[in-house]
Amino acid sequence: MENNELSMPTKYDPQAIEQGRYDWWVQGKYFEAKDDETKPPYTIVIPPPNVTGKLHLGHAWDTTLQDILTRMKRMQGYDVLWLPGMDHAGIATQAKVEQKLREEGKTRYDLGREKFLEEAWKWKEEYAGFIRQQWAKMGLGLDYSRERFTLDEGLSKAVREVFVTLYNKELIYRGEYIINWDPATKTALSDIEVIYKDVQGAFYHMKYPLADGSGHIEVATTRPETMLGDTAVAVHPEDERYKHLIGKTVILPIVGREIPIVGDDYVDMEFGSGAVKITPAHDPNDFEIGNRHNLERILVMNEDGTMNDRAGKYSGMDRFECRKQIVKDLQEAGVLFEIEDHMHSVGHSERSGAVVEPYLSTQWFVKMQPLADEAIKLQAKEDKVNFVPDRFEKTYLHWMENIRDWCISRQLWWGHRIPAWYHKETGEVYVGHEEPTDAENWEQDTDVLDTWFSSALWPFSTMGWPDEAAADFKRYYPTAALVTGYDIIFFWVSRMIFQGLEFTGERPFKDVLIHGLVRDAEGRKMSKSLGNGVDPMEVIDQYGADSLRYFLSTGSSPGQDLRFSVEKVESVWNFANKIWNASRFALMNMDGLKYEEIDLNGEKSVADKWILTRLNDTITNVTKLADRYEFGEVGRVLYNFIWDDFCDWYIEMSKLPLYGEDEAAKKTTRSILAYVLDNTMRLLHPFMPFITEEIWQNLPHSGETIVTSKWPEADAALSDQQAAADMKLLVDIIRSVRNIRAEVNTPLSKKIKLIVKAKDETVLNTLERNRAYIERFCNPEELILSIDAAAPDKAMTAVVTGAELFLPLEGLINIEEEITRLQKEWDKWNSEVERVQKKLGNERFISKAPQKVVDEERAKEQDYLEKRASVEARMKEMQG
Repeated sequence: MENNELSMPTKYDPQAIEQGRYDWWVQGKYFEAKDDETKPPYTIVIPPPNVTGKLHLGHAWDTTLQDILTRMKRMQGYDVLWLPGMDHAGIATQAKVEQKLREEGKTRYDLGREKFLEEAWKWKEEYAGFIRQQWAKMGLGLDYSRERFTLDEGLSKAVREVFVTLYNKELIYRGEYIINWDPATKTALSDIEVIYKDVQGAFYHMKYPLADGSGHIEVATTRPETMLGDTAVAVHPEDERYKHLIGKTVILPIVGREIPIVGDDYVDMEFGSGAVKITPAHDPNDFEIGNRHNLERILVMNEDGTMNDRAGKYSGMDRFECRKQIVKDLQEAGVLFEIEDHMHSVGHSERSGAVVEPYLSTQWFVKMQPLADEAIKLQAKEDKVNFVPDRFEKTYLHWMENIRDWCISRQLWWGHRIPAWYHKETGEVYVGHEEPTDAENWEQDTDVLDTWFSSALWPFSTMGWPDEAAADFKRYYPTAALVTGYDIIFFWVSRMIFQGLEFTGERPFKDVLIHGLVRDAEGRKMSKSLGNGVDPMEVIDQYGADSLRYFLSTGSSPGQDLRFSVEKVESVWNFANKIWNASRFALMNMDGLKYEEIDLNGEKSVADKWILTRLNDTITNVTKLADRYEFGEVGRVLYNFIWDDFCDWYIEMSKLPLYGEDEAAKKTTRSILAYVLDNTMRLLHPFMPFITEEIWQNLPHSGETIVTSKWPEADAALSDQQAAADMKLLVDIIRSVRNIRAEVNTPLSKKIKLIVKAKDETVLNTLERNRAYIERFCNPEELILSIDAAAPDKAMTAVVTGAELFLPLEGLINIEEEITRLQKEWDKWNSEVERVQKKLGNERFISKAPQKVVDEERAKEQDYLEKRASVEARMKEMQG
């Protein structure tokens, strides 16, 4: 490597070094899985981001952790596959596309299904492009040759296979569920098609008489017409007012039906009378309560919003006409005793403007119990899914043990259409991979599947399953790790586990690394309404991808939330700048050293032996901690080694031989600088890929790229514990002398007298051997190293392990001037002590002031007393 320094600019400029590097990696195919049978496979599938928008800080954090793992494993000799891809995100994407159409004055109904889907695909292509640009800017080592999308033909085939198989096993069925219904257009609406508006309505307070004639129970509703479908009254099981009534019955007014009183935790004791009417066919919460208590579901309305035959004498009336009439009838019967004005949020159809009716409808479900049971059993086995941190296993199991059937149909157009057909004449249901042969007699279900249905298959559908002979599926499944936030353990992680078990017979991943949420500096959730969101791409524009990545990956412990702070990202930039400058210095002094010329066998100084020992320790610790996913700790270990040991100490100490006359010592120092920097860059590479590649390319190295270089291994032959202990002594001495100089305002440039009293011959020999370092870094006018040195009368002293230090005062300072200065300082702290003690001695202050203010004053008193005492001690030293 001739003229190394010429290709490294003097200033660390992340934009310059990151520019073009990613394309070079991708073109070199360094991130592609090689299907190399000589290496063990290591797989991660990316949690597919939604094609609804651009990536946020949470994505940046999540993908950085995956990139660290895959870069490290690649260097450790694994055949790594990090598979990229994106999710069609049914509801969210459809909402975005419809919003875009609205701005053009159109609706999806104007376009029809086929044309609307063309628009959705255009949207997907545009946003997939944005996401890939962001992945590139982050430096993510993804294998683009295997990129997948949840609506790819291959993945759609997997979805159909799973649906048909579960249906044939009777684990998918059609059942009733409350959905949003638009009575004007007679269509089901997804949540995104419902617009909530505040409407002036009323609370209708009614008395339902107890069947045994012992009194009544009060309930209230905003929709009295639904009472015709009531099948219970619910109270909280701990409510003292009603506990004794649970199990009894009331007579439903007007209808005359006897309905039970049930106890359910859902009921809010504080709200209204603490008793609520339950209409399972007309309210989603009542539907759930009805399921828990096996209540009948009575639908009292037709699809067009008129009352049906179950509504008795109100049959055929419009729902709002019925409301007016029923209110009148209830008042006359003395049942309705109060009408209270009430402003409430009411859902309206985005399509027709009609008030949305929660309506009992037939939907598709997955029968969860058998699938959940297998997933629960797995956690008792050796090949279970390991949660990191393990406390999240409880969260997962709790959900699995209390599982409810999963409603998988969605009233949307964008997504996997349900592979079910209904016979136009007989209504017979056909479920299959392809449409029936006599297609003209059948109509396909218009609904699509819940987005999570296809995401649940992601670890294996992306590998070519259901073709179990697919090369990638055979080699790279099951995956090694999944990295995700704790907020989607239920939605996604649990579903991947039970689907993976059901269809591949194996856990889909060995480990699940759970991280928290990114919050702002004050710990608040980032949101549009607070305006506290941070665009990761803007942070990269300012500080570079390496700074953002290092901050995200080392800023918290597993499972914890992360507070974003620009100052912390800036401090990482300073760290990167320090690495850059130290590397540049090393390269400028390597004198064209070639990789094959690196020789660590020459005579080494204590600093040489020490830095090689510290490097070994760092390699061991980083590897061990990274394998435990403790990246915050890895960051601390790397930072301490690079900033303190390498930059602050070894680089400085290397200047002695580098600027000296001993050619052999120069050669050894250059070799050690090259060796340590090479290994350090490789350790740091998964965290900061750009700066490490740039520096490594300038170092003497073998290989094309740091991406495929070998992960460092500790070399026991290079560890020397005695040298490490000797170096610690030297560092302690140098630090102590620097601290004393700082304490008495004596700059390093001023020569001083230094006496070091060694506790024994061994220590003395160490000091003598390394006299040059003490002279270089302590700048003594006279250096006395001895076992029996006497302490001077007036001196600053320090004790280190194995030695005592004395710095005679007359050489350091003008004693009279220093005593005068200290006296002034003592007066200042003394007056502060008196002032705060007077305040704390005032009874009125103590009794009137808030506790926080009193505590602050007490803390000040403690601080001022300590400062006064330390000045006093110094004055005594001076005066001898």
